Amino acid sequence: MMKNEKNPPLDRVDGRMKVTGGAKYFADFAIPNMTYCVIVGSTIARGTITSVDTKKAQGAPGVLGVFTHQNMPPIPGWDGPASKQADGPPPKPDTEEKYRILSSPKILFDGQPIAMVVADTFERATYAASLVKATYSKQTTRTDLEKHKKDEITPRGGDYARGDAKAFESAPVQLESEYTIPIEVHNPMELHGIIAHWTGADQLMVYAKTQGVNSTQQAMAQAFKLDPKNIHVHTEFMGGGFGMGLRTWPQETATVAIAKKVGRPVKLVMHRSQMFTMVGHRPYTAQSIQMGADKNGKLVSIHHAATAETAKYEDFTEATVNMTKFMYDCPNVSTRYRLVRLDRSVPIWMRGPGEATGAFALESAMDEMAHKLNMDPIEFRLKNYSETDPEHNRPYSSKHLKEAYERGAEAIGWKDRKNEPGKSKEDNWLAGYGMSTGVFNAFRWEASARVVLNADGSLVVQSAVTDIGPGTGTALTMIAHNVLDIPFERIKVEYGDTSLPKAPSQGGSAIVSAVGSAVFDTCTKIKNDLFELATKAGAPLAGSKAADLSIENGNVFISNDSSKKVAITELLKANNLPSIAQTADSKGSAELEKYSMYSFSVHFVKVKVNALTGAVRVTKAVSVADSGRIVSPKTAASQMIGGVTGGIGMALTEEAIIDHRYGRFVNNNFADYHVAVHADVPAIETIFIDKPDPIINPMGAKGMGEIALIGFSAAVANAVFNATGKRIRQLPITPDKVMQEA
Repeated sequence: MMKNEKNPPLDRVDGRMKVTGGAKYFADFAIPNMTYCVIVGSTIARGTITSVDTKKAQGAPGVLGVFTHQNMPPIPGWDGPASKQADGPPPKPDTEEKYRILSSPKILFDGQPIAMVVADTFERATYAASLVKATYSKQTTRTDLEKHKKDEITPRGGDYARGDAKAFESAPVQLESEYTIPIEVHNPMELHGIIAHWTGADQLMVYAKTQGVNSTQQAMAQAFKLDPKNIHVHTEFMGGGFGMGLRTWPQETATVAIAKKVGRPVKLVMHRSQMFTMVGHRPYTAQSIQMGADKNGKLVSIHHAATAETAKYEDFTEATVNMTKFMYDCPNVSTRYRLVRLDRSVPIWMRGPGEATGAFALESAMDEMAHKLNMDPIEFRLKNYSETDPEHNRPYSSKHLKEAYERGAEAIGWKDRKNEPGKSKEDNWLAGYGMSTGVFNAFRWEASARVVLNADGSLVVQSAVTDIGPGTGTALTMIAHNVLDIPFERIKVEYGDTSLPKAPSQGGSAIVSAVGSAVFDTCTKIKNDLFELATKAGAPLAGSKAADLSIENGNVFISNDSSKKVAITELLKANNLPSIAQTADSKGSAELEKYSMYSFSVHFVKVKVNALTGAVRVTKAVSVADSGRIVSPKTAASQMIGGVTGGIGMALTEEAIIDHRYGRFVNNNFADYHVAVHADVPAIETIFIDKPDPIINPMGAKGMGEIALIGFSAAVANAVFNATGKRIRQLPITPDKVMQEA
């Protein structure tokens, strides 16, 4: 990690709390008279419940209720339209089915809740849940996308095209390849769930695993027809989300309804296998690329098609083909995106949503075409570098990708790469190098913040934003420090609660840009208040102009004469102010619409492949981020390292496997679903271009969480090809595929 003199590496402000057990996650909260809920899931993927026997469960010790489709408490808001929530009618009016938890005997996916059991202890609820017995009328299951591609549908949005649709046919060099991403599951360490506590007839307290307390508040207000102000949601700490916490899931809403029915707080913590069926996943996606180029390596055409799975009750879409529209300077580009509705639970965004899937295909194809042309993969990309956005015909707000290519290549030792595959060996292993590019939209959403400067010189920063793990509190501390120069240890950030100023959900790599801007603007208002106090009549710096003042080390002073100064604490004391508080709403201006705003990454890897067993080891990784000014270098490096770790899993190990005879997972646990572990992950070097974007926000910072993963799997596949000459187009790259591939 490079040192940034402007923003020095700062330890996580919540680090000590987390490692000493002081951080409280949703399930850690204890409420008097708490009860516990356990879900009973269906054992079929398609059909109808013909009977459900709850008698033994209801009679078990400590049981307060067993809820099925026959006695589920009403949820009044489900009679109205729902927006982007899985706990109401589907957002698309033409889906085949409607899913509302415990409202019908119809089964739409494996593991669908058929009963929710509530008891006075978790152990009693678990035992009682084991006593619930159901019989079914089974129907033929459709869970295999490859077998049902003929049933694809076109979601809203349509196809994209520019230039000549037939350009590929006359391209001197042609490539046609197909790529597959399997089902991948978020699998954070912390299990999903909720605590619901009705503190009054229309007053609700919720502790939830959510990436946005305000969005959960709105979802519950809609479901129960309450004033959002009557709903208090708290999520200060979250043990990983990766996208699964971006919506309010049906079982959460049902738990709230059940809590009202039993008249006591109810805690739901799902078990690991339910994390595969009830909180979304990265959808299985089949892709094809047609790419044409001239003999000098200039792209002539690209066609990128993708077909993804979705549920029969809701059409989930993501930006799988969007990167292809603008990443390279190509005159003739078209994309096509389709869905196949299956007997599966609905997918949801997973880190690097859509783009991580699409980048595997596009960046693998770019490597394949470079090989066909006998060109270095970086040279080929530079030959087709887009200086401006070809999709929208407008400039980028900033783009330093050429520098990222250069610095990453030097760090990985790209000069040692042989362009002909299979020609390098180290310690009797085949060795190879690969690289790829990643990109993700850079956003600036609307957000609010409150900042309080106390008379003792301490500072409190407040925002409702949930910190799901990337170090948001640390970044906000750094931003406040940069504006007011308050020492880090004297700044406290309060977040993750709907009683605080409104913030967007943490997702889409947008929080530092959005909430950080709100903190910057609010701290600037505080600074202006201090300047006004310091320059008013009778004040120590009376007669000075605010534009001539600065703040440093707890003092307001004249910029060109630091001997003329006044302590912040003295200013507040002299004006009998216990504190100065400001709140600001912050959002981008119309100027942003004139630019295309993206964060970029380049991933370089070195792999070794055992020629006898097909085992693949990533032995070195370098990830370069072109994401504007780096606000918090230490936590930013952790973000990149986490993305690479997830990318190694995506490339080499992760795959949720369904037995399509029954539509059920066969590896829905941590033992059989293989995430990357320490032994899989080498030392990772992170490099930041660290040049501020002049357009997006006052810090010049762009998002990083998604680009840390987007494209990485293609870099691994490209390295495996360079090592072996074998092109693996279906993830994960497992030894059997390496040995079987011609």
